[in-house]
Amino acid sequence: MKMRAMRRLGVWALAVMAIVAMVEAQGYWETVVENAGIATMHSAVTHYGNVVLLDRTNVGPSQLALGAGVCRDNPQDRSLKHDCTAHSALFTPGSNDVRPLFVYTDTWCSSGQFDANGQLVQTGGDADGLSKIRHFAPCGGGGCDWVELDGGLQMGRWYASNQILPDGTQIVVGGRGVNTVEYVPANGRGTYNLPLLAKTNDAQQDNLYPFVHLLPNNQIFIFANRDSCLYDWETNKVVRDYPTIPGEPRNYPSAGSSVLLPLSANADFNNVEVVVCGGAAYGAYMNPAGQPASQTCGRIAPLAAGAGWAMETMPQRRLMGDMILLPTREVLIINGAGGGAQGWGNAVNPVKNPVLYKPYNAAGARFQTLTASPIARVYHSTANLLPDGRVMVAGSNTHQFYTFAGGLPTELRIEAFSPPYLGANRPAFAAAPGGLKYGAGFTATVKAAAAKNIELNLVSAPFVTHSYAQGQRLLQLAAGAPVAAGGGAYTVASKAPPSAAVAPAGYYMLFPVADGNVGYAAWVKVG
Repeated sequence: MKMRAMRRLGVWALAVMAIVAMVEAQGYWETVVENAGIATMHSAVTHYGNVVLLDRTNVGPSQLALGAGVCRDNPQDRSLKHDCTAHSALFTPGSNDVRPLFVYTDTWCSSGQFDANGQLVQTGGDADGLSKIRHFAPCGGGGCDWVELDGGLQMGRWYASNQILPDGTQIVVGGRGVNTVEYVPANGRGTYNLPLLAKTNDAQQDNLYPFVHLLPNNQIFIFANRDSCLYDWETNKVVRDYPTIPGEPRNYPSAGSSVLLPLSANADFNNVEVVVCGGAAYGAYMNPAGQPASQTCGRIAPLAAGAGWAMETMPQRRLMGDMILLPTREVLIINGAGGGAQGWGNAVNPVKNPVLYKPYNAAGARFQTLTASPIARVYHSTANLLPDGRVMVAGSNTHQFYTFAGGLPTELRIEAFSPPYLGANRPAFAAAPGGLKYGAGFTATVKAAAAKNIELNLVSAPFVTHSYAQGQRLLQLAAGAPVAAGGGAYTVASKAPPSAAVAPAGYYMLFPVADGNVGYAAWVKVG
């Protein structure tokens, strides 16, 4: 009897081990903060490893107090003119502390990007924030906070997109009712008409938060609604137009997402492809009735002669999904809904399973469905890659104000998703460069268990909002064969990116990846 029970226990243990292995192969979730106090509409990871969280200011009181004796008195606020609660915060992964930050003007549906010194430049918003420029110079302690500049944008911008450029300035593209681009800092430049924005401005304004990608030829790929162009930011001229992508509108409020696929030193950083995934049925925003979302992705090589869209089918329909470049050079598609559109109460059928997109597999074999989150993340949610390799997921507020009852309530919890590459045998830097000069060689030392192949992959820290990570890029650097250095360590000879067109100056996460296992990143300054 005892032997039979032991056999049953052994079978059960094997079954549990099989389930655990399966879950680990699909990733796993953990809630790291039960109540961050604010709903995270915008987020960005600083080079100190902490994360700036932002919501709108005219939402009424949040659940995070500013601190003793600190209040925001703003006669232009539409909801609460005397407000002692925070609408921005600094989250520290690991300790999971949340520190309130003070932001004065409304950051609702604004844009941003880090500059070459790691300072977050934040632009536009609604109402009193429409033309504002804000700076956040990150720190490791408690002394840093938002600074609102006296000078502002040349045109008010709500739902615009930013991209840092090789000269260190940022181009700010579009916005509601705005068909121009401008630069921050302007450095004497004005605003410039972009015909693509007028062309794509349909009845529900599906050209908001355009997808903007800096290409290694020093020009910009801009996508809005279903159309796209190549733009020369130095001459402010359109170089070429591209075919219309098949299917549904892809930008806000129809809310697909987009990434520039990783650039590789193995191809001299000339392997240029853009992917756009998801979106909503046309009219779903104007007439919310839960219409099914798009189930397609389009992929284009914008610098190729005769460039056109190659279409693929996702495992689920999805809009409001975030596309995050992972250190393994794969793409995580996370968050979103299966129907409706962005806007108050327009989302239906939350999609809780992330999907892994493997761009180097053959067409038809590129998608892998991962473990579902227990939490719905739809309108006004975010996802950011952390230096430890996890993905921070926050936000979701489908209501005009904070609403904690009924379907799809305002979400204040912060989760961390661990992708399948975070196994037991994680590599680690024994020595990493602190900075990289363009074109210069360097050596890194990586501790890894019997590594056959070690990659050094450089990942930017984007500004994430409304299903688009502004300024996101990944570079697979040159990496020689690992040379044993004793003690389980290997030296790897590598080389910095060749130019600011390939990697604009600033702080990046440098990840060691040994035989597919991802280690902790080292922050390096490129420039």
